[in-house]
Amino acid sequence: MMKWGLGSGTPADSYYEVRSDCTDDVPKSKFKIKAGKTLSARKWHAAFSPDGCLDIASVLRRIQTGGVHPTVRGEVWEFLLGCFDPRSTFDEREEIRQIRRLQYARWKEDCREMDSHVGSGKIITAPLITEDGRPIKDPLVLLEATADRNNSEGAPATSRKNGIEIDETAERITDKQIIEWKLTLHQIGLDVLRTDRTMVFYENKENLSKLWDILSVYAWIDKDVGYCQGMSDLCSPMIVLLNDEADAFWCFEKLMRRLRGNFKCTDQSVGVANQLQHLASIIQVLDPKLHDHLETLGGGDYLFAFRMFMVLFRREVSFGDSLYLWEMMWALEYDPDIFFAACEEQGAVHRNKVSKSKLRGLRHFGKWDKDKDKENTKNGSEDGEDGPVPISVFMVASVLKEKREKLLQEARGLDDLIRILNDVNGNLDAKKACAGALKLHKKYLKKNEKVVTKG
Repeated sequence: MMKWGLGSGTPADSYYEVRSDCTDDVPKSKFKIKAGKTLSARKWHAAFSPDGCLDIASVLRRIQTGGVHPTVRGEVWEFLLGCFDPRSTFDEREEIRQIRRLQYARWKEDCREMDSHVGSGKIITAPLITEDGRPIKDPLVLLEATADRNNSEGAPATSRKNGIEIDETAERITDKQIIEWKLTLHQIGLDVLRTDRTMVFYENKENLSKLWDILSVYAWIDKDVGYCQGMSDLCSPMIVLLNDEADAFWCFEKLMRRLRGNFKCTDQSVGVANQLQHLASIIQVLDPKLHDHLETLGGGDYLFAFRMFMVLFRREVSFGDSLYLWEMMWALEYDPDIFFAACEEQGAVHRNKVSKSKLRGLRHFGKWDKDKDKENTKNGSEDGEDGPVPISVFMVASVLKEKREKLLQEARGLDDLIRILNDVNGNLDAKKACAGALKLHKKYLKKNEKVVTKG
């Protein structure tokens, strides 16, 4: 039987236990799970037809009202992220799931053959290889792996280069892609050990190694992006919500399809440059005075919002509230064609398992989507391949609006600006932020309408 708690609602974080020594250090949940508003397990299961087709419209409406109950969140996210087509049957989804699990197992085995630490339960936290492909001997990291060698008749020949002990007996790697991948493994390990470290869930070392394995495999298959800091924050919730490692991987992979552009940085630009430019344009239209003030402070590039975009507000809200925030954004932006778009890009591991004709004529259910079409028409689709402005940009704009008076009155330089915005860390109200983003979006569209009309 579903336990909802008192009428005032149950805190979102009550399902994600925090270590007793960290309770004072983590943000407090502001979002409440409420009966009649939150998508419950009963409502979720009732949304399926006898053969397994999902009434996605009713599900999205409930999510937009009060989020998803933690007991079914993992299952719901698989649909929100496009892992499954809502018009597929139970049998079709099970077949797709098994195909994906096998694919992940193959990729993981490929990675294990390149580095035996993958799938071993160990986490690498120091470099394994030099930039020219020479294996590094590091007893602190490879103690167990080199134990047999240390007990052998003679120690392996080593040399030192820039203070690093190099194993001269090991074969030098010449494949540049493998070298690049191996060079990221220790950074993944360092980030994994820092990710959601206050949660009891990660006291279990198996969960830590799952996170390291998934990120290591992803870094190999997405060679254009590889691994970047921040990805562990995006992947961690998938590990928490989905018991099967392969299922968690595919949810993360689908999320990265939306966000991977954020991590593609060059010497000339950061990956979130388009979103920062959109944010600047929105503030300039909605609050010229604040925009001018930020420019005067040296913040006209809006780089101070970089982290909010990179890790989707993980620092600004508690763990449970961040999950609510994500699913709210996905429900608002939901596009029923997302499953088939992923199939086309992927070369269709499962393209033929579900007929696309099932979705033809299906209307877009996300509230955000209606406005996006309207916005594209007005802007002449100027957003190009990046598509319409995502709701996350308006959420950052709502944060700036909330801090407007303080920014105008107290900020006299970039340090003040960053200090004021850092006050948001752990204190952002996820539900209010979503509501604020929707209001600002409508206001922005109206302002654009006036400009177009006058033009």
